[in-house]
Amino acid sequence: MILVDTTIWIDFFSKRSSLYKEELHRLIEEEEDICLLDITLTEILQGIKEDGEFEKTKEHLFQVPIYRPKGIETFILSAQIYRLCRREGKTIRRTIDCLIAACAIEHNLPLFHNDRDFDVISEIAGLKICNYLPI
Repeated sequence: MILVDTTIWIDFFSKRSSLYKEELHRLIEEEEDICLLDITLTEILQGIKEDGEFEKTKEHLFQVPIYRPKGIETFILSAQIYRLCRREGKTIRRTIDCLIAACAIEHNLPLFHNDRDFDVISEIAGLKICNYLPI
């Protein structure tokens, strides 16, 4: 199972082309096991302006397994991830990235993303990353 971050889903639903969009399309077409987080669902849907597109996108996303934080421990792990990174001189820009990383770690899911903060978290806190694309 591969956890797909909001950064990839935004590319996927946009009209512009990108390598990340193409790779997610390939994963879906080849029926790879992909999933998302409840907060990712929120982030994607909140950016949709039109009601019809909102409903259509929601229906598509409900076809994918949606994971949630396991409990308060997830939020504590998220804070620990932030603190570990800060201790190493790397400040994570968004708290939500630490929460996403914590969920991925506790569910043992590799993350497919396009956000440099996750690379930092991977180096410092052991987040598994899916590296499909050439750097």
